[in-house]
Amino acid sequence: MVEGRQRGWVLAALGMLLVSTDSYFVRLADIDGWTMAFLVSVVSLPVQLVLQKVVEGGDAVGAFRASPRGLATVGILSGVSQVCFITAITRTDVANVVVIVAASPIIAAVVGRVFFGERTNRRTWIAIGITVCGVVVVVSSSIGSPNLVGDLLALTAVAAFSTNMNVWRRYREQSRFIGLSIAASVTIVITVWFAAPFGLSAQVYLAAIGMGLLFNPIGRLCLTSAPRHAPASEVALFTPVETLAASAWAWIAFSEQPSTRTFLGGAVIFLGLLYGTVGRQEPVAIAD
Repeated sequence: MVEGRQRGWVLAALGMLLVSTDSYFVRLADIDGWTMAFLVSVVSLPVQLVLQKVVEGGDAVGAFRASPRGLATVGILSGVSQVCFITAITRTDVANVVVIVAASPIIAAVVGRVFFGERTNRRTWIAIGITVCGVVVVVSSSIGSPNLVGDLLALTAVAAFSTNMNVWRRYREQSRFIGLSIAASVTIVITVWFAAPFGLSAQVYLAAIGMGLLFNPIGRLCLTSAPRHAPASEVALFTPVETLAASAWAWIAFSEQPSTRTFLGGAVIFLGLLYGTVGRQEPVAIAD
């Protein structure tokens, strides 16, 4: 049975795998990021509330009152991260986005140390370096001319995500469902002014339903649960899983065969993850 730190790693890997489908659904819908983020959040909000009722007993107000500051913080950070990431995919080269995403473990480690007093050990730093090198190899042949707005959106998304993992780590027992419900609500409030959700094709709505009903909510639930068991820097270490999986979905769905460098970089990333996880038994110190 997977327990402790290893459970956090499994949840992080599974969460990244599920969230990696975001780029597939966004591309399938072929609409602007504001509208896609709005539609996905409209679908996912009731899903999170229903899950909260089934799993936690349905006292949403009580769950929020138990940790108002923590839930408000993660809700805002999650909402900002989702909006910026989806919009970045539509505003800049995907290769640029995944390079910026590769900085997530570094940002998570720095935020965890500075604001929460959680140290990142030498082995994790080395693993982070290896995986970042792997991501660079993956995208080295396809980085296009940078788009400043899109790149800044991607950087904002990654900074919000990395900080959010640390906040979830700090407030380990608060309701994941309420936090994600707040995130969906924040996303709706941000995007409703720019979205054009009516009169679209059936393909757009089906893509939004697929993303918002299943893959996105479950993926984010896994990701927000992972910091209960492992430090935020180690959870963020699995972000390259999203990079590799997104390439796989493009290959399967759109017949875009990955380049040799993608396979080579994937092998480097896999080695980095193995180095950072396999054989580790040291306890996790959690700052209160």
